[in-house]
Amino acid sequence: MLRIGLLTSGGDCQALNAAMRGVVKTLYNRLGDVEIYGFEEGYKGLIYGKYRLLANWEFSGILTKGGTILGSSRQPFKLMRVPDENGLDKVEAMKQTYHKLCLDCLVILGGNGTHKTANLLSEEGLNVVTLPKTIDNDIWGTDMTFGFQSAVNIATDAIDCIHTTAASHGRVFIVEVMGHKVGWLTLHAGIAGGADIILLPEIPYDIKKVADAIDRREKAGKRFTILAVAEGAISKEDAALSKKEFKEKQKRSKYPSISYELADRIKELTGQEIRITVPGHTQRGGSPCPYDRVISTRFGAAAADLILKKDYGYMVGIINGEITKVPLSEVAGKLKMIDPDCSIIKEAKNVGISFGD
Repeated sequence: MLRIGLLTSGGDCQALNAAMRGVVKTLYNRLGDVEIYGFEEGYKGLIYGKYRLLANWEFSGILTKGGTILGSSRQPFKLMRVPDENGLDKVEAMKQTYHKLCLDCLVILGGNGTHKTANLLSEEGLNVVTLPKTIDNDIWGTDMTFGFQSAVNIATDAIDCIHTTAASHGRVFIVEVMGHKVGWLTLHAGIAGGADIILLPEIPYDIKKVADAIDRREKAGKRFTILAVAEGAISKEDAALSKKEFKEKQKRSKYPSISYELADRIKELTGQEIRITVPGHTQRGGSPCPYDRVISTRFGAAAADLILKKDYGYMVGIINGEITKVPLSEVAGKLKMIDPDCSIIKEAKNVGISFGD
């Protein structure tokens, strides 16, 4: 009988359950019977042997359920080769758990850090297939990750709601969207929500140009301005610092996030009243949107197909609408960043959106 391990690692998002359901339902439909072992709290479950045998019925009714029925945790890749506080070799422990259960394959759902460890396990000789999960849509080798569109919908809704109060009071509103290293979520939500200014990690901003964009709107008779700002948005001055210098500056900062620093700087330059909205983890919560339910089901079914073909060492992705497989060695350690010169940025600028550059 086929024996499969399942785990979800890193930050949660919508459609994790839907993706696991896609894997399991396909295997049951194709084989009639299969043993599924679910590891609790991500790689932690694989390391410390926290798992349970999952019944077929546990995958019913979870297509629309957010979060993950297995639980999740963050296990930094840089610490995977570092023994734990009791001297346990984490990599060897994961391999022992895998072999103890006589698994045919380990299916891993996660983001960038998760894929680094998945590739490590693949290089160590385990049969691994992965699915691309993240609201950031920053995994290399796939046009889309599941969780992204659901998060876009939530962030867009937040910007939509800000429009009415911003227009009523004639204020400048900053909506801080998740995304430390890449700005796909902020870019899409900003365009969809009609933001006037979008600030991204990939395009360092000039605060004077941000202020100028606000002033131009006021002179044009616009009573308000909305900024969609990524968590990792960075000024040109800060972008010129070394990593060490930037970290030191952040330690000394009195601001809880970039939006509060921006608010002070904008107020100094424009005299405008600023308000800040941080949707935060709501962007990762709730039910998956229909798009994510479809794409995660497709990913899951494709992962099951790879398992049945004994085609291991791949991440399932989607390119130009077609499901594909990408070698884990090509995915691990790469981020899919926004090219400042890409067409969507040019089109956004054409409709008058400022990126502060």
